[in-house]
Amino acid sequence: MSVSIKDVAHIEELARLSYTERERESLVEDLNNILKYVGELQEVQTGDAVITVNPIPITNRIREDVPGVELGAQGFLANAPDRVEGYLRVPVVIGGSDEES
Repeated sequence: MSVSIKDVAHIEELARLSYTERERESLVEDLNNILKYVGELQEVQTGDAVITVNPIPITNRIREDVPGVELGAQGFLANAPDRVEGYLRVPVVIGGSDEES
């Protein structure tokens, strides 16, 4: 399999790109080199290779997903640094004022 100028022009159209003729020729050469390399990789005999996922033995340590103690609104607010009438007070992020809301 090889890539032609026509193939690159089609990809260019699909991707809504715009290449010069020189860039198209360069892409044809680059893509054909990539395909040639992939072809070489496909010829490598790997039938006797030992499959390894990770050379370092790692085991997952998974714990049970058990819900913990729920703080509730009051417990949450008790840990807040600044609160007003049951709400958290936070610095203004959007707007033109330096006041806190």
